Amino acid sequence: MGTKLNAESIRGWIQARKGWRRRSNKLTKEFTFKSFRDSIVFVNRVAGLADTQDHHPDIDIRFAKVTIALSTHDAGGITEKDIKMAEQIDFATSTN
Repeated sequence: MGTKLNAESIRGWIQARKGWRRRSNKLTKEFTFKSFRDSIVFVNRVAGLADTQDHHPDIDIRFAKVTIALSTHDAGGITEKDIKMAEQIDFATSTN
């Protein structure tokens, strides 16, 4: 378990990242693709990262749109683990 980040730290990180938002106690980002197949390829990439990090996001697939939500449930909010996972998702998918 990590330590929950304060609002100022989260706000600063979000301002430096394209597309990520804070929704309650979660970091979220919506990704849009050209097809359902592309959405699934993306989700499979995220699944590989999640298993490697042992940190599994909530994933919502709506045809060509995928929403990722990250939160450390044991900490009751957003931690460094969520930030690290979000950055890896952006890096691995070349989507910022």
